[in-house]
Amino acid sequence: MSAPGVQSFTQQGWEQVLAKVKRALVYLDAACAESLHWGCGTTRLLEAVGGPACHLREFEPEAVGGGAKQPKAVFVLSGLLKGRTVETLRNIICRSHFQYCVVVTAVDHAVHLTANHVPAAAAAELEGQQPVFEQLEEKLCEWMGNMNYTAQVLHIPLLLAPAAPCLALTPAFASLFPLLPQDVHLLNSARPDKRRLGSLGEVDATALPPELLLQIRCLVSGLSSLCEHLGVREECFAVGSFSRIIAADLANYAPAKNRRKTSTGRASVVFVDRTLDLTGAVGHHGDNLVEKIISVLPQLPGHTNDVMVNMVELTALQNEEENQNMVAPGCLAQSKNLDTAAKALWEALLNTKHKEAVMEVRRHLVEAASRENLPIKMSMGRVTPAQLTSYIQLFKNNLKALVSHCGLLQLGLATVQTLKHPQTAKWDNFLAFERLLLQSIGESTMPVVLNQLLPMIKPSNQRTNDDYSPEELLVLFIYIYSVTGEFTEDKDLAETEGKVKKALAQVLCEESELSPLLQKITGCDSSGNLTFHQAKTVVDALFTSLRDIAGARSLMKQFKSVYVPGNHTHQASYKPLLKQVVEEIFDPERPDPVDIEHMSSGLTDLLKTGFSMFMKVSRPHPSDHPLLILFVVGGVTVSEAKMIKDLVPTLKPGTQVIVLSTRLLKPLTMPELLFATDRLHPDLGL
Repeated sequence: MSAPGVQSFTQQGWEQVLAKVKRALVYLDAACAESLHWGCGTTRLLEAVGGPACHLREFEPEAVGGGAKQPKAVFVLSGLLKGRTVETLRNIICRSHFQYCVVVTAVDHAVHLTANHVPAAAAAELEGQQPVFEQLEEKLCEWMGNMNYTAQVLHIPLLLAPAAPCLALTPAFASLFPLLPQDVHLLNSARPDKRRLGSLGEVDATALPPELLLQIRCLVSGLSSLCEHLGVREECFAVGSFSRIIAADLANYAPAKNRRKTSTGRASVVFVDRTLDLTGAVGHHGDNLVEKIISVLPQLPGHTNDVMVNMVELTALQNEEENQNMVAPGCLAQSKNLDTAAKALWEALLNTKHKEAVMEVRRHLVEAASRENLPIKMSMGRVTPAQLTSYIQLFKNNLKALVSHCGLLQLGLATVQTLKHPQTAKWDNFLAFERLLLQSIGESTMPVVLNQLLPMIKPSNQRTNDDYSPEELLVLFIYIYSVTGEFTEDKDLAETEGKVKKALAQVLCEESELSPLLQKITGCDSSGNLTFHQAKTVVDALFTSLRDIAGARSLMKQFKSVYVPGNHTHQASYKPLLKQVVEEIFDPERPDPVDIEHMSSGLTDLLKTGFSMFMKVSRPHPSDHPLLILFVVGGVTVSEAKMIKDLVPTLKPGTQVIVLSTRLLKPLTMPELLFATDRLHPDLGL
């Protein structure tokens, strides 16, 4: 195996699971299924189970139990073994005939002690013991109906879904999102007057609701396991108030402190709040094919980072809408170890610009067809969807070739379907309008910019394909408020915002059909049930969030702006916050970072920091170590991950970089995350 990384970490975890599953019924929750999907693939799991039947089931209350000839079960779960999860385990086991149960949790035993309110001092005395897991093992035997049956509960850190060697997502934490100023008001409502918080900057771990704190601790448990696999002692840094809480928790996590005593390698882990720059999250300036694919193709059910590719084209069925559900969809994840060509193409798509990526798809299809001696007609020049389709259809009647190049064909069809998709044409419209907005922001006040959008807010019966839907307008509003940053309040702004809000509320009421996103935001399943008063209340709340986003960088001293004004030689432009952070980390002058805070992990670090004020003791700096792990809390785009991967070697050659995030972002994901109402109280099933 190559040097330890996100892929080897995930594969090692799944190898431990595969060793347990022979002839078993395997129950997976959605987050673990997504980790498997990207990490080693469902085929590996089915091969390890053995037998002709499919023995994979979704872990849910209504899941089918095991029959008389199915004595063994393995449950692979991403969360804490507590509350609803344990109830579901009991229900499935009680209606089955199991004699051997294995339960795998991605959360360390130490976090289970915290979840069961065991004080830190008492937990420290239990080192090496696992009472929570042992108690559950007894319960499993009880539910199976015989205390002599076999039960095992173990921790395997199945945290990541590795999209590439240097990019991985955390599916179990896809909804984790930094707090906004409005959340401070909610936190204050539960606090006495004397202990009220003045701003986000004052929020620490003690101010958070217990379930959010537990969610953070579950993430920290997985990240500590990753650092153990990488063999590194990590220094933790943070940009933003929410990241500060996570970084401090990792720095002071007791199992991590013990691990660091023997780690030989070194790494910097820098957490960054997504809310500090939502322009990059919703903008269309990323010239990347994968970003467009995940933006326009439908999401793979149960997944947060992959899409459905229509495979009907490779069958004898007509490519009609009613046939699309008859054939299992393809996807983007290329986790089969043997399919090196598909893996190489996938990584090329992630790391090249749109035009080169499309040419790369053509090159791979031509090479595969040539290897299979298929009658290919070569054509140079511009790559068209029709040309790619003609190459793909050569594989249609050759089962051996189709199976051999299945991964490649899925990526080829994803490319064709994206190039032909009407939303792809709209991508350029968005880009043009965003560029126009950048120029307007420099030359005009916020009311003038908002007035430009007012005529574009149209009800569904007046919209053409080129017009913007309410969801797309929300994306544009997020772009404007995030890139502008703080602005002065005045009567003119209040008046213009009022007009925009009224127009948007009216459009919501007149929508012929509410999309899933709009249903979620409004709390209504159809516009017929939505009164103007309700719509106005919803829109007011949306604009409160937009104001919060505009002020998100107000606590920053250095990273105050992502907007670069134009001058005589250059147009106004957007400078990504992540780029600013990476440039600051590797600044050859090594100034003390102002907004990149170091989180101390104990007395030694505090002494260092204190002495450095009057002695020559160097403070920890994020560029000190050969490995940089950048964790974006709240999602990252493919373009941003590529930018970081390309930028680091130019600033400090030899430095390895890993980009981690809670999820891959597309523009329409952001309204869902930003306007969610359960940020403070995530549903952990407790």
